[in-house]
Amino acid sequence: METVEKNQEYTVMIDDLTHEGLGVAHIDRFPIFIENALPEEKVDIVVVKTGKKFAYGKVLNRVTNSQHRVPIKDMDLLRSGIAPLSHMDYGYQLAFKQEQVQRVMTKIAHLPEVPVLPVLGMDEPYGYRNKAQIPVRKLNDELSTGFYRKNSHQLLPIEDYFIQDPVIDQAILVVRDILRRFKVKPYNEEENTGFLRHLVIRRGYYSHEMMVILVTRTAKFFQASRIAEAIQKALPEVVSVVQNVNSEKTNVIMGNENSLLAGKESINDQLLGRTYRISPQSFYQVNTRQAEVLYQTAIDFAELKPDDIVIDAYCGIGTIGLSFADRVKHVYGVEVVPEAIEDAQANARTNQQNNVTYQVGKAEKVMKQWAQLEIKPSVIFVDPPRKGLAEDFIQVSAELGPDRIIYISCNPATLARDLERYEKLGYHPEKVQPVDLFPQTYHIEAVVALKKVEQ
Repeated sequence: METVEKNQEYTVMIDDLTHEGLGVAHIDRFPIFIENALPEEKVDIVVVKTGKKFAYGKVLNRVTNSQHRVPIKDMDLLRSGIAPLSHMDYGYQLAFKQEQVQRVMTKIAHLPEVPVLPVLGMDEPYGYRNKAQIPVRKLNDELSTGFYRKNSHQLLPIEDYFIQDPVIDQAILVVRDILRRFKVKPYNEEENTGFLRHLVIRRGYYSHEMMVILVTRTAKFFQASRIAEAIQKALPEVVSVVQNVNSEKTNVIMGNENSLLAGKESINDQLLGRTYRISPQSFYQVNTRQAEVLYQTAIDFAELKPDDIVIDAYCGIGTIGLSFADRVKHVYGVEVVPEAIEDAQANARTNQQNNVTYQVGKAEKVMKQWAQLEIKPSVIFVDPPRKGLAEDFIQVSAELGPDRIIYISCNPATLARDLERYEKLGYHPEKVQPVDLFPQTYHIEAVVALKKVEQ
């Protein structure tokens, strides 16, 4: 067996893709993962890193091209991980994502018979992100914005992010130039010095209201009101300028302390015809158009009836439950983040929805309390973070005995793990509908309808 060595050059055939979209080649069955390489391509590579079980390679020359390859708009989109699939045509991206979901349904859930439907994609799979989180650093002796090179903290000075709303891209440059004019000091990560750490911008897809969040290392902000005034003058869509203070030496972008510099404390936007208040820290789906597809699919799968009692677990600011509250008897929402519950309650009032109840706490604990109050849900919606559901939650949700559980997932691997657990508790997944909320990246959302099996 040939030993694969670092800095050695090889000519290989790409025979597969990893779940992150890296090309896979084999030398005597030893896998090499290669960025910007597609199945059926023959490439000359150099090995840049080796391990006991696999290696990483870099393309030096492409001998043959896949029919699914498209020109790359900007190599920095690959280098930074902003758009790691942007070398694939979009139809191929969707097929790749469907296969990823199918793989975990077979290998992890052990449910190969459950149909995985074709991915619901976008007509225009770019310019979709309604939120930008941009590091601010010193480059060439001036304050600069961009994105980090993958697996590093080296800033690449990107101006066109491809997958972000282009209005946000332009706003980043306008704010950057204002900050330069006021001689604001960029953050130095190594020394934990300097002032401005990140620039966060949110823009309502329908409302076009914009929020600019300046994430700073310290609370004291020299000329804050003048800078906020200059931002609003240059960008008429900006209705909120907020300072967020993060004094910790951490990779976490935002701290807990917000200070309003100009305008109002939140922005509004619409989703499936409902209006939502979005605060600086609110979780709100970054692709509004596809979030509407995702939530409508979940609502359709639920087969809701006027006398249904519904639990909206991991409810966030209420976007899922409020989308269907007018067609059921009552919605109970639970969320661990207090600020999100405040937003959810405000959103219920804004949308004149009186048949909703929101409570702060861990879903599994609050659901036990509701059970003691003889609240018996006929449908439970779950939309957990990437780590999926806690085993306690799965147990409690099954014990409540709803007819249907609708699982909205942002991580196919943890979804598959959880579906196997539900299967053992008498809830069988009928079908899986992947929805592409993140074109040009390897992330994929999915909706699953689980039905109670009569024992």
